[in-house]
Amino acid sequence: MAIPTVQDSAEALRYLTFDDNALLSVLYGDHDRNLARIEQQLEVSLTSRGNQIAVAGPEVSAEAVVGVLNQLYGRLKSGLSVGLADVDAALRMAKEPLPDGEGSAPMMEVRTPKRRITPRSRNQARYLQTLMDNELVFALGPAGTGKTYLAVAMAVAMMEAGKVDRIVLSRPAVEAGERLGFLPGDLRDKVDPYLRPLYDALHDMMPGEKVARRLESDDIEVAPLAFMRGRTLANAFVILDEAQNTTAVQMKMFLTRLGENARMVVTGDLSQIDLPAGQTSGLADALRVLEGVKGISTVRFTAADVVRHELVTRIVRAYDGESGGSDQR
Repeated sequence: MAIPTVQDSAEALRYLTFDDNALLSVLYGDHDRNLARIEQQLEVSLTSRGNQIAVAGPEVSAEAVVGVLNQLYGRLKSGLSVGLADVDAALRMAKEPLPDGEGSAPMMEVRTPKRRITPRSRNQARYLQTLMDNELVFALGPAGTGKTYLAVAMAVAMMEAGKVDRIVLSRPAVEAGERLGFLPGDLRDKVDPYLRPLYDALHDMMPGEKVARRLESDDIEVAPLAFMRGRTLANAFVILDEAQNTTAVQMKMFLTRLGENARMVVTGDLSQIDLPAGQTSGLADALRVLEGVKGISTVRFTAADVVRHELVTRIVRAYDGESGGSDQR
């Protein structure tokens, strides 16, 4: 794949030349809003003329802009879209310091029937690679970091590719202040609203009629954790969401459901435990008991990985500061 060429003109001046003019209007954005966002975030000046962009600013910032524009242009060359969210993701990764010995995050994507999903932080890229490489993965971190969304995307992609036969999505039925018993209807009517985020993720990956067919045929199952007892889940991609609200007994029960040719992902946020006071979270207990066990991998997200509205990142950091960064309520 051809990428822009970069020529040095001066210490704080860079020129990027692009080889496909048809992609530039998307790269620049309506009224050059993508370029404006890059200028604002990295404190540089961008000037476009024809198929060339001049970057002026501090040396470190100018180099970061080169990386951001190369990444976004690479997305366009591979057929992916570029919007403000993608610009923000590229900027986020450009600002993240690289651990010693680690190169830039590779271009990767997860293909589902409705969309092609790419990581929006280095940690998300590591997470996707971990999901590909491991049978049991724990994903920890605050809301908005993509823990469950990316796991569902990987599950759908693997089912569509025939690598697993079914998807099982589960949550512990613990209320966060509400009382499910007062809701009208039968058991399914009561628990479906609580499982709604999992349905939403599915509908983001697959057409509605396909989701309905898969649910009807039990190729996809969305159920409370209590429904897992006594089962062996083979040839399946199994996700336990909101796992911080499991008890130690429930967590052991769930983890031992893993069958042949199965993948299991456990997601949770240890700062959002809704269990009764004094009761140990099954997620915290599992992390302690299983530390160092071969074949199990853990990915930890922070507020820096939040990929929702920028204000969500500030909200998460504010609450972390208020609680002193404690993992328990």
